[in-house]
Amino acid sequence: MEVNGRAVTTEVDGRMLLSDFLRGVIGLTGTHVGCEHGYCGSCTVLIDGASARSCLMLAAQANGSMVSTVEGLADGEQLSIVQQAFKSCHGLQCGFCTPGLLMAVSEMAAETASSPSRDLIREQLAGNLCRCTGYHQIVDAVEQALGSTSRGPR
Repeated sequence: MEVNGRAVTTEVDGRMLLSDFLRGVIGLTGTHVGCEHGYCGSCTVLIDGASARSCLMLAAQANGSMVSTVEGLADGEQLSIVQQAFKSCHGLQCGFCTPGLLMAVSEMAAETASSPSRDLIREQLAGNLCRCTGYHQIVDAVEQALGSTSRGPR
């Protein structure tokens, strides 16, 4: 597989989860594991550009795929547009859910041609749970990152 633009070739146990592979085998600990049932979204990565729960996917299933993790968003010390928006809008608190949210928003950014409404942003992020915020700053960050001008009701 290719992870964040780097070829990775190794043998894994057939039962190893992708999240365990990313964290334990290749040392990319930015992908967080929360519920281990795919419910919270903290383990979200992009597989060939589409979001996937790495805690529900076997590492072997990603064979031949391009995997993107939160570590691949920045260009060295230069934050991505999505990361910068989360930082400037205070779209994070404890940071546990942030990697999954950043990956979900990155997928949304790649697929969204126009500025999404706040309702659509909330709908798109419904699979990512945050226990610290009321999602207002997260939605603000997504609007900023995707160039939305709508500032509808919070």
